Amino acid sequence: MSTAHAVQDSGKMSANDRKVAFATIIGTTIEWYDFFIYAAAAGLVFTQLFFAPAGHTLGTLLAFATVGLSFLFRPLGAFLAGHFGDKIGRRAILVVTLICMGLSTALIGLLPTYDSIGLWAPILLLLLRIIQGLSAGGEWGGAVLMAVEHAPVHKRGRFGSFPQIGVPLGLLLASGMFALMSGVIAPGDAFLEWGWRFPFLFSIVLLFVGHWMRKAVEESPVFEEIKERGSASKTPVMDLFKNHFWLVITAALVFAGNSAIGYMTTGGFIQNYTTNPDGPLTLPRTPILISVTVSAAVWLLFTWISGGLSDKIGRRNTYIIGFIVQLFGVLALFPLVNMGTIWSVSFGLCFLSIGIGMTYGAQAAFYSELFPASIRFSGVSISYAIGAILGGAFSPLIASWLISMTGSTAAVAFYLAAMTLIGLGATLILRDRSGIPLGPEYEDLQNESAFSIGKNKSEHAYSK
Repeated sequence: MSTAHAVQDSGKMSANDRKVAFATIIGTTIEWYDFFIYAAAAGLVFTQLFFAPAGHTLGTLLAFATVGLSFLFRPLGAFLAGHFGDKIGRRAILVVTLICMGLSTALIGLLPTYDSIGLWAPILLLLLRIIQGLSAGGEWGGAVLMAVEHAPVHKRGRFGSFPQIGVPLGLLLASGMFALMSGVIAPGDAFLEWGWRFPFLFSIVLLFVGHWMRKAVEESPVFEEIKERGSASKTPVMDLFKNHFWLVITAALVFAGNSAIGYMTTGGFIQNYTTNPDGPLTLPRTPILISVTVSAAVWLLFTWISGGLSDKIGRRNTYIIGFIVQLFGVLALFPLVNMGTIWSVSFGLCFLSIGIGMTYGAQAAFYSELFPASIRFSGVSISYAIGAILGGAFSPLIASWLISMTGSTAAVAFYLAAMTLIGLGATLILRDRSGIPLGPEYEDLQNESAFSIGKNKSEHAYSK
């Protein structure tokens, strides 16, 4: 029996498996902490510190545009990471992306503002944000493959939820850090003067922890077998688009339906909308940051639940349930937020986070089972990166623009509902491949159509 297949058939969690689970959680938490503190700062301070001459409305749009613009570089990061991840391994790429993300984040914390160096301030900010985007584009694919390809066949959803949990953990840590700084350590004007910098500089400490964890784990058993067989693709990205173009687009739309909604909080829009002194609510900053932190904990919990649930009822069924719950959360969000109390905002965000978590926990296993072993890193990374552009990249910017044009949040609700329905429709087009063998010796099976149209295996046929 092949190494990869033996690992998948084993029901036990080895010491290395536990190390992999912990390393993927820690690593993705650090990566997304770095990513989210930028988004939170864009909604809270960058308008005043880097884009003040543009005025509040245009400055806010520019700040959110820098959040979204970095997403345009995710596919390049995914292309590079996918190419080298399919050729030289998953682990090495994860170490590189972590270092790039951590250093660029720390440097943002050292940047002079517009008042100090003028136009160079937003230019340097944007350049560092682009490096974050490149790093994020390569991070996710490697982390989920390290988790899923180490997993027993009947626990891929659970193992795959480990790196997924890192995203809400990163949001929780980022929001908690900003709440601590703005409410306790550097309240009032001190937060704008220097307090916002500390969460960025703290990334250096996290970088050393994450690097130590990732260097300690073993390479994916599937990739080790690919090396033994000499079956690595010479041109993985080219092969991916030649043979699986529509699968990449469809998988990207699944994630777009989740990320457009998730980035309403992680992209800083809700924080800005509820605390803007010129807006309709003007709620205090620190309680809103605490509300976002609590909603991140709810997102984390339901990400964990949905990962395990997908092992029992299938990835596709879990997604369908999640998108339905997410749709209700979208429709309830702004009526609750516009009530103008901390409690109503908190409840709206937490309700929304249930659906976000339910459509996120199964994603790692779902994506990993869609693509053949030799191009799997490229497939999952590029699908994820394109989905982030189509969904989350500019959702805070779009939402801000819709409100400025209509003077109402109703248009934003319709936009988010439409994105949710797109994600649901894309999910229905794909079939459940839970339990399909992941090793390179099963590439013929893995290359069978992943679409639900036509003669295909029934759901769970692989695991049975």
